[in-house]
Amino acid sequence: MTPTPRGRIPVSPRRFTGTVQIDGVGNPDEQTAIGCAHVRFSPGARTAWHHHPKGQTLYVTDGIGLVATRTGGVQEIRPGDVVYIEPGEEHWHGATPDRFMAHVAMQEADENGEVVIWLDHVTDDEYRA
Repeated sequence: MTPTPRGRIPVSPRRFTGTVQIDGVGNPDEQTAIGCAHVRFSPGARTAWHHHPKGQTLYVTDGIGLVATRTGGVQEIRPGDVVYIEPGEEHWHGATPDRFMAHVAMQEADENGEVVIWLDHVTDDEYRA
């Protein structure tokens, strides 16, 4: 076993609203299909709508956040919460308007190496719902 140094991952404004920092923990490779990152959201920051071919697990480490699906509405998440999003389920996650939030995001690559499919931005109305 050899530790692999990871670093800050650039954040695309096409995929996020607000200030977000992503620290890579691991990427799918020849040894594992699992990708993992520690993601920090400033107040009001959030992902765009997206889905994962093999699903996603979020482990909240700090702050207060929100997670939403197109069919399930918005739910508050707090430190210690574990959220599993089903494969193909369109969703977004981020911080509340007035609180920072951080989580560890874990997802598995499909047979084509895909871990996420990005969609449209979350509107302010969807975020406030």
